[in-house]
Amino acid sequence: MSADPGSEIPTLADVVAARERIAPYLGPTLLRRYATLSELVGADVWVKHENQNPTGAFKIRGGINLVAQLPEDERERGLIAASTGNHGQSIAYAARAFGVRATICVPADANPLKVDAIRSLGAEIVSHGRDFDEAREHCAALAEREGLRYVHSGNEPQLIAGVATATLELVEQEPEIDVILVPVGGGSGAAGACVVAKAVRPEIEVVGVQSEAAPAAYRSWRERRIVEDAMGTFAEGLATRVGFELPQRILWDHLDDFVLVGEDDLRRAIVQMIDATRQLVEAAGAAALAGALKLRERLHGKRVALICSGGNITLAQLRAVLGDG
Repeated sequence: MSADPGSEIPTLADVVAARERIAPYLGPTLLRRYATLSELVGADVWVKHENQNPTGAFKIRGGINLVAQLPEDERERGLIAASTGNHGQSIAYAARAFGVRATICVPADANPLKVDAIRSLGAEIVSHGRDFDEAREHCAALAEREGLRYVHSGNEPQLIAGVATATLELVEQEPEIDVILVPVGGGSGAAGACVVAKAVRPEIEVVGVQSEAAPAAYRSWRERRIVEDAMGTFAEGLATRVGFELPQRILWDHLDDFVLVGEDDLRRAIVQMIDATRQLVEAAGAAALAGALKLRERLHGKRVALICSGGNITLAQLRAVLGDG
């Protein structure tokens, strides 16, 4: 089974330890200022390029940190996780690095680029369900039946501490950042950003961004309870229909704001991010820009960091958004 959602919330010390733990496997990612995006938003805009990680997404940090600390009996049992792609790649990558067997449950219509990447890392693929949450429920049942170590994509302190290392790098690379915008699916990235930002400089604002077509995490934050809602977004990295308890506990205490953006906003932001950065960006990776544009008046003149959480966009998705553009 996975860690108890009531487990201890990670601290800045846990994040610093995680950075040391993952350093042999990952280098820091680029933080770069873009004049085009700055003009577009009306602020001093920096992008934290988590799309440059080996798996093309931020979650690899958490996977390495968690698997590196697993006790021997859990390694021997093997790991299982549910994912729309990036969490699965993270666990598969870390499992291969530490010689652990991994099984990843994905929804039937999962991003084929990400599924192929998971398979190429040596993990077994189990395809099940209409969406992430059906795959997740199936995954939990398999974990119970087969005695596997279930790695939840949010309710794992080691995952949150690991992904928080991106924000630790960010505030060290650019200490005067005023606002950090973070895409939210399950919320581990935003939770990690809160852990670091509020410990290093509490006046840094952390803002979550989610699709209005999949607002479960947003509603859970607003209502201070775990909420289930519809899930209809094309952005698989944002596609959850229920809030995750451990990230939400952190967000309830520390997240400054949370905004919803439209599906067309995400499509435009993908094109704008690719055009400005000359790098591939997936829908979730462009969500922070979509949120910044929605908050343009409030962000005017501030130093703003956008977490580009991933770049795993398929050719079909890319053609579709460029065609819309």
